[in-house]
Amino acid sequence: MSEILDDRDRRLGGFVAHPRLDDYATGYREHFVIRRESGIAEVRMHTGDGPAIFSRGLLNAWGQVLRDVGADRDNEVLIITGTGGQWIGGFDPRSFAEPVSDWPADLLYEQYSDGVKPLERLAFDVDIPVIGVLNGPGPRQELALMCDITLCADDTLIGDGNFAAGSVPGDGMHLVLRELLGAKRAAYLAYTGERIDAETALRWGLVNEVLPRDRLMARAREIAAAVAATPRAARRLTRAVVRRSWQRRIVEDLREAYAHQLLAAAGR
Repeated sequence: MSEILDDRDRRLGGFVAHPRLDDYATGYREHFVIRRESGIAEVRMHTGDGPAIFSRGLLNAWGQVLRDVGADRDNEVLIITGTGGQWIGGFDPRSFAEPVSDWPADLLYEQYSDGVKPLERLAFDVDIPVIGVLNGPGPRQELALMCDITLCADDTLIGDGNFAAGSVPGDGMHLVLRELLGAKRAAYLAYTGERIDAETALRWGLVNEVLPRDRLMARAREIAAAVAATPRAARRLTRAVVRRSWQRRIVEDLREAYAHQLLAAAGR
């Protein structure tokens, strides 16, 4: 299909070339391993080919890689996952060594922009079906849970640790839990800091399937291949329908909530 579109672009003239996998796979290699087979793109976050360590750089990279993956018309289905036995393996102390209260206004704005872009990109810029694979426990699970279909490892734990750490739950995790679980359960998890196990997440509707870790990617690829075999227009328009509630939730809540989180952090 992309060959037909490329030929149309050449004949009509004036179309800007879309991002190419070889270019962005190289450009983002510090944070992601990106591959594609038969139109199924996989974005696996990592740090040194081990579990990803969360940093301001990784946050910034997520917003950019989702933009480029979404704009590449050779991608038909997207799988996002982590590396090894953890979704995210910890936090980079260098990124957060300086208190937010000491940040200049421009740096604070950059953090604000980077903090909202990943979920906004996923909701608005990625027009293809998306499968999230939670390969294990770890913080910042909102992207995987916001995917159209989410698989998780059987030892995964899900929760929102912001309030327990003295922060405001505004960075996206509470938003996702509220959309999927409702206000009461999301508030309870926020205030108590409790985490739920994979079977509870399945029972409550946070994830679609729970599997041993060594079977996750095979299952994700199986589902992706079945989705990719459907008509292209129907596939992309179905994505437009199923993501609509996420678009509403993000427009109404995300930026305000994240501003509250940064305001509380800056006031410490």
